[in-house]
Amino acid sequence: MCPRRGVAFWRSFVPEDGRVRVPLSALRRPPQVRIEVVYSSVTRIANGVPIVDISVSYGVSAKDLDLSTNSGAKELEQRVRNAAAAACQEIGRQHPGATPSERECTANAAGKAMSQVRQLVAAAEKNRGNR
Repeated sequence: MCPRRGVAFWRSFVPEDGRVRVPLSALRRPPQVRIEVVYSSVTRIANGVPIVDISVSYGVSAKDLDLSTNSGAKELEQRVRNAAAAACQEIGRQHPGATPSERECTANAAGKAMSQVRQLVAAAEKNRGNR
């Protein structure tokens, strides 16, 4: 077995008690909001198989933001709106005339993602209060 996987270096050491200990920091993921836009349409291709959903998905990182501050939270909201607009523009580029409109699509995608933003901000504020 190769001791290197991806960018992490793994040691094959198991303590006498058999418990493998992993630093908590290794288990934490940077805060991220997922934007997903789904364009639904029923189009038939040559062999008659229906194509129903096409989706575009973006991840918006908050790794460099302090979400416990108003400015950090506002910046994440802006990043989410920008990613939603980019995803909807991509759908519009691939499928001209897609419904809902690009503006409506952006509002819907950003609105859905804002619940994730609120959760991340609340967690950051709670952690700030526990310090």
